[in-house]
Amino acid sequence: AYERTCRYLCRKTNSVVVSVGYRLAPEHPFPAQFEDCLTAAIHFLRTAQDHGVDPSRVVICGDSSGGTLAAAVAQALANRRDLPKLRAQILIYPFLQCVDLNLPSYQQNKRVPILLKERTLILGLKYINKDLKYIEEIFKGSHVSEDQRLKYQKWVSPD
Repeated sequence: AYERTCRYLCRKTNSVVVSVGYRLAPEHPFPAQFEDCLTAAIHFLRTAQDHGVDPSRVVICGDSSGGTLAAAVAQALANRRDLPKLRAQILIYPFLQCVDLNLPSYQQNKRVPILLKERTLILGLKYINKDLKYIEEIFKGSHVSEDQRLKYQKWVSPD
């Protein structure tokens, strides 16, 4: 589905583009997708020069679930001393937090076609193999303890 986009990016940026065909849920439950992407990233960083790529110029990118996976892979690689550092990450509408689903961006975009707020949450819960019976509690924000909310308010708040 992304071959044309990858070819376009390759041409327009004069870059090498590696697209990871990771295993998909529900046939392959999480964290199979993350493990596939992490394995591919590690392998490419170790062998980049074999492909004519400067390993200090590698950027990781993804959209939607791929953006979520790109962020997770970047975090997993952040403190690795045995690999070159990623130059950057590009995250296109990733699902990064569900501490507070009532932030302004969620409110403003809750009815945007394709990724409606409820559908996004349902897909996110299915992705991580969680029961959908908790969806109302998550929408209300009661799935997060007050201690956790206070811990993350510096990063996750309307401010």
